[in-house]
Amino acid sequence: MEKRFWEIDAIRGFTIINMVLFNYVFVLNFLGVIGFEFGISYAILIAGTFIFLSGISQTLGRNMKNYGFKKFLKRGIELLAWGLAITLATFAMFPDYFIMFGILQFMGMSVILGQFFHKFKEINLVLGLVIFVSGFYLMSFSVNFPWLLWLGIPPEGFQTFDYFPIFPWFGLTLWGIYAGNEYYAKGKRSFKIPDVSKNPFVKVMSFLGRNSLKIYLLHQPVLAVFILILGLV
Repeated sequence: MEKRFWEIDAIRGFTIINMVLFNYVFVLNFLGVIGFEFGISYAILIAGTFIFLSGISQTLGRNMKNYGFKKFLKRGIELLAWGLAITLATFAMFPDYFIMFGILQFMGMSVILGQFFHKFKEINLVLGLVIFVSGFYLMSFSVNFPWLLWLGIPPEGFQTFDYFPIFPWFGLTLWGIYAGNEYYAKGKRSFKIPDVSKNPFVKVMSFLGRNSLKIYLLHQPVLAVFILILGLV
């Protein structure tokens, strides 16, 4: 586990709460239970923040002893496995909108791919921009097969609840890696901020941030049970 910085954990905790809230509102609105939904910009901000922080966390992990490529590979495979579980679960409940390459699949791939980019330093800013911009361009195309879905070229008629391809989202990972190397080099904060880590709200957010994966995985079956109880699917 990487060295903990309260500000990163707190922001991640606040972000995961917003991500769960968005997912619940989105699905309930989709099913017609409520008539309210958040805008796409809100979703992009939440996901972008989460992905950016993951890039920073990768740099912190690399500064830990005995935390080499094998550990990151194991972590990436673990996230991919959880992503596959969500794919199967959503296919059972929403076969027309099931998740094929959602946030967890992306996070798993980014954890593995990110290890090849840490040495690039400032170049990651440029690479990140190229990947981010070109990703939105690629998504304007479609093909008649699904094999490029993970890169950012969806098949014709593709629709899903959750889609995070390498292009454009890996660009945010690279920006996070740059920020981690720049502002948390060698596992030390290079800037000064007031220490509010003892603040009750910050402590709660930090706790949630340290357990963000567990929260994300737990909120999925809770939502599924709620939907089944209401008889919506």
